[in-house]
Amino acid sequence: MKIYYEKDVDTGVLADKTIAVIGYGSQGMAQSRNMADSGLNVIVGLREGGESWKAAVADGMKVMSVEDAAKAADIIHILIPDEIQGAVYNQSIKPYLESGNTLSFSHGYNIHFGYIKVPEGVNVTMSAPKGPGAMVRRTYLEGFGIPGLVAVEIDATGDAKQLALAMGKGCGLARAGILETTFKEETETDLFGEQAVLCGGVTELIKAGFKTLVDAGYQPEVAYFETCHELKLIVDIIYEKGFAGMWHDVSNTAEFGGISRRSRIITPEAQEEMAKILKEIQEGQFTKEWTLENQAGSPMLNRMRDIEGDLEIEEVGSKLRKLCGLQK
Repeated sequence: MKIYYEKDVDTGVLADKTIAVIGYGSQGMAQSRNMADSGLNVIVGLREGGESWKAAVADGMKVMSVEDAAKAADIIHILIPDEIQGAVYNQSIKPYLESGNTLSFSHGYNIHFGYIKVPEGVNVTMSAPKGPGAMVRRTYLEGFGIPGLVAVEIDATGDAKQLALAMGKGCGLARAGILETTFKEETETDLFGEQAVLCGGVTELIKAGFKTLVDAGYQPEVAYFETCHELKLIVDIIYEKGFAGMWHDVSNTAEFGGISRRSRIITPEAQEEMAKILKEIQEGQFTKEWTLENQAGSPMLNRMRDIEGDLEIEEVGSKLRKLCGLQK
């Protein structure tokens, strides 16, 4: 795998380019401010008069409507939610694209699944931090950065990868390293990670562990600490030292019990379901389901949010997070 560092990237390719960042959420704020602080010519495209507009102006950013930003920019970096990108692109960006422009993303969803169609002569690139916006900004200000990804779907101008790498460097990603990937690989692995492990899998595991202890008569507060609160401590060690470092740092009892019993939780059947989830992503079944959900006004998502909010672990967790000073 090719990894690019600061010494490998020339930001001079952006010297005469205007970059329009569309969106000012977590990623939009972090990436636009980092690139601006690195000396790149950055404007922010937003819906006029909204809270994001006010926040961007307060941060000293040059703010325009999405349409005006698209007209003014050479590179349009779309950082709004996946489910609205297609509509915003078709209405407010596509009419103003010119040959030689670059359409840039931090997630390949809409390009890979065909919700955004790009006219001939336009580059399609990816510059993607592998971390939340708050960390992208914080590590940049600390003089470092987080790793990132770069990908090129369409190279119409012959220098699309250099442009994307320069954006990543401006964002601070080349300080840690920028890995080369493809839109297909980034999109499918990102969705799988969210669904099977990082968001879906881990919350279901926590819920099941918490319920098992509470159903057995243990105090909910103690169950919360054992199945949720302490998870961050373990994940932090794995993040810093890997599995071997984590096993070294926990007790021998925890190491023996964990290794000898973990396959009874994540069984071959669980791995088979993971493979099915991946196939649903690869074949477009998930994205069709998500599109229909949005077209219907998100009734299933809203219902799931209501159910999740009513869980006992949420009530207990809210109380304990306040005790720990983690939540006001």
